[in-house]
Amino acid sequence: MSTDSFQPLWQPDPERIARARITRFQAWAAEHHGAPAEGGYAALQRWSVDDLDTFWKAVTQWFDVRFSTPYARVLGDRSMPGAQWFPEATLNYAEHALRAAETRADEPALLHVDETHEPRPVTWAELRRQVGSLAAELRALGVRPGDRVSGYLPNVPQAVVALLATAAVGGVWTSCAPDFGARSVLDRFQQVEPVVLFTVDGYRYGGKEHDRRETVAELRRELPTLRAVIHIPLLGTEAPEGALDWSALTSADMDPVFEQVPFDHPLWVLYSSGTTGLPKAIVQSQGGILVEHLKQLGLHCDLGPEDRFFWYTSTGWMMWNFLVSGLLTGTTIVLYDGSPGYPDTGAQWRIAERTQATLYGTSAAYVMACRKAGVHPARDFDLSSVQCVATTGSPLPPDGFRWLHDEVRHDLWIASVSGGTDVCSCFAGAVPTLPVHVGELQAPCLGTDLQSWDPSGSPLVDEVGELVVTNPMPSMPIHFWNDPDGSRYHDSYFDTYPGVWRHGDWITVTSRGSVVIHGRSDSTLNRQGVRMGSADIYEAVERLPEIRESLVIGIEQPDGGYWMPLFVHLAPGHALDESLLNRIKQTIREQLSPRHVPDEIIEVPGVPHTLTGKRIEVPVKRLLQGTPLEKAVNPGSIDNLDLLGFYEDLARKRA
Repeated sequence: MSTDSFQPLWQPDPERIARARITRFQAWAAEHHGAPAEGGYAALQRWSVDDLDTFWKAVTQWFDVRFSTPYARVLGDRSMPGAQWFPEATLNYAEHALRAAETRADEPALLHVDETHEPRPVTWAELRRQVGSLAAELRALGVRPGDRVSGYLPNVPQAVVALLATAAVGGVWTSCAPDFGARSVLDRFQQVEPVVLFTVDGYRYGGKEHDRRETVAELRRELPTLRAVIHIPLLGTEAPEGALDWSALTSADMDPVFEQVPFDHPLWVLYSSGTTGLPKAIVQSQGGILVEHLKQLGLHCDLGPEDRFFWYTSTGWMMWNFLVSGLLTGTTIVLYDGSPGYPDTGAQWRIAERTQATLYGTSAAYVMACRKAGVHPARDFDLSSVQCVATTGSPLPPDGFRWLHDEVRHDLWIASVSGGTDVCSCFAGAVPTLPVHVGELQAPCLGTDLQSWDPSGSPLVDEVGELVVTNPMPSMPIHFWNDPDGSRYHDSYFDTYPGVWRHGDWITVTSRGSVVIHGRSDSTLNRQGVRMGSADIYEAVERLPEIRESLVIGIEQPDGGYWMPLFVHLAPGHALDESLLNRIKQTIREQLSPRHVPDEIIEVPGVPHTLTGKRIEVPVKRLLQGTPLEKAVNPGSIDNLDLLGFYEDLARKRA
């Protein structure tokens, strides 16, 4: 629970509440569907989970979802896993993503920004034309509904065109960023057996060019199902032998033909971090993603045609798919391809300024890096267009909230959000009509019956418990790829509480309805029977200027004891001397509790992460328990494999 007083950091003014789309939706849903007219967001949220069918019907009507075949019921089978949404309905995701071209043809759909930080627009008409041309070429190549189409691409307009063209023909999209090595990509793409591969010759990052032609050649060799490879010459090289050239496939002037597919037809495959074993290949549906993202972006993020939506992401992270869905609300989306901190730490703020972003999303880690680096966004950039700064990837520490409030703007809406690749959406986070309290997510999302449960399955308030969702969400996976009996899907979310989604996070649902995320429950710290979140320790320790990053692990010992080391990666020029050791312990003791103080503090050369930037607690725990490296971790999923050698050596010494 937040240690701050009950005074909110930010409160939307009455005018802002009145003009929020969620306010207008509530009034309309009250008139047409029996939603509560009074009681504000809390009443609307309660209704949205108590009357799930009516709520989702209202969402489809409010956003004018175009069903080419009408649905029989909103929910057929409601059981999890396996809930059936809008049975018998047909539609197409890409058709909805390109609707704004009908009325705003010459306005920008995309703003593409590279490390020069100069935005380049792609209009709605041009985006629609390219999608039409490419979709026709994909059909000519034999791509049929259900075929997989893969992209080894950076965050560039071509990636958006390729995704939408794939969806238009009923294909199944899947992508990896070009900083992924060949093994990481093959661990993902070999599972789904793509028939088409979109590739670049390289990418630019941190002021340097990175040639990827050898990696692309290896992908082509190792993906025998490929019928076509499409070359995008980002660095200006010729297409390799046997590859098709992007410009030739996107030059025709034609309207897209949108294949009408069942609501639960697969749209894309996303991959879990997969730190051990192969990554889970998570399949989400055209209809499920369409209605979930309309709700999330249109109501929670308050996005519409006048907005510009920038989220720093890569094509290997679910937030890229979420960003592309900004097109569903007619919003201009900002695609940044480059380093988050080039040429300096303030780079993302400069992009927000130059693109006039109204909603700017980033990672909690970037916010804290800016704070440590002494960045002053409001002083150095014109951020008058930015209405909301949203963060995800890890919990935003209280100091991050205060820094954004002090250094960006006092009337800034700060939206810390939490969800997962598994649903490609948020369980809790942004609500434009609610106050923001330091260290807290504003509320559970609409249509999401989010609760905190104890081990016996009883709901908790103002206490730490497991994050569970007790009703189905439309964007929950329809299945995992190559999981014919559904056992891997079931074991991932439903083995703890039958029929209830357990996500694997520790949360507190507060008595005022907000949510606090404490970190992963599968890497739980449990001392003397008290469960603690690693995120709380990181937040306290990383306030110290000497600490660049930290990692805390709790290990049950064979003799029944418990060893809890804290690993610290120091900022340049600092040493882990007696003075710093004492300050770390004192900080943890005072800000958390004596129970949180680690048994040992160990300096490390670095903290390993997944390719999407999450600290890997569980594999390090396994290494320290003596599991061999090849069994403790999937090497292709780690940003710096060399760092794991340190933890392996430590395990050997301790043994």
